[in-house]
Amino acid sequence: DAMSCCFLVCWLDPEDIKGSSKCPQSFWYPGIPGNPGHNGIPGRDGRDGPIGLTGNPGPKGNTGDLGPQGNPGVQGERGLKGDRGDKGNVGAPAVLPRSAFSVGLTIATKFPPPNSPIKFDKVLYNSLNDYNAVTGKFTCKYPGVYYFTYHITVYSRNVRVALVKNGIKMLHTVDRYQSGEDQASGAAILELQGGDEVWLQAHQGETFNGLFADADDDTTFSGFLLFSTSDLLEPLPSPAT
Repeated sequence: DAMSCCFLVCWLDPEDIKGSSKCPQSFWYPGIPGNPGHNGIPGRDGRDGPIGLTGNPGPKGNTGDLGPQGNPGVQGERGLKGDRGDKGNVGAPAVLPRSAFSVGLTIATKFPPPNSPIKFDKVLYNSLNDYNAVTGKFTCKYPGVYYFTYHITVYSRNVRVALVKNGIKMLHTVDRYQSGEDQASGAAILELQGGDEVWLQAHQGETFNGLFADADDDTTFSGFLLFSTSDLLEPLPSPAT
């Protein structure tokens, strides 16, 4: 074996050689070390050890802070068109606000008394009953903006009339009689609330009450709704006559 080979050098006395063919033990010396041997073949894998016991779960940790909001995702593709739904029931027709009247004096009601609503008895239009001939007043049913106008014939006396809203004179017209028949007019746009009243009124004194009417001449008072200012379309109850 290369690892165990050695060289022995014996110094022998001639006398000692005679009786023995071996060198005395005390004369052995180690030889030169041999070359290293080749690596051995790897040993086989050991057997797997037994599976360890499962540990108990640890305590639940605290809830973490809310993270920053992520960026919006990419818009998805447009979905398919759904089936057509069933046809709905027919809705109730909308009730549009309407308001209008036009009335005048007659021979029987010319020269009306002053300081009170003039009671026009000639009805040109009052199908909606907005004007009350008994009280001489128009009563607002629908909040909105209204247009009022009057045309008067003056004869034998001076005339001073006023358009009145809830007892407040909003517009005045004066016509001084000179000769024959004279005529004048006035008009105003007023915003009204439900229940407001509007009428035409002559001033105090006989000299300011020359409102005239006959078969050929008229004194008239008219009004109508321009547009509503409320979504309420149901009219207010008619005032008591």
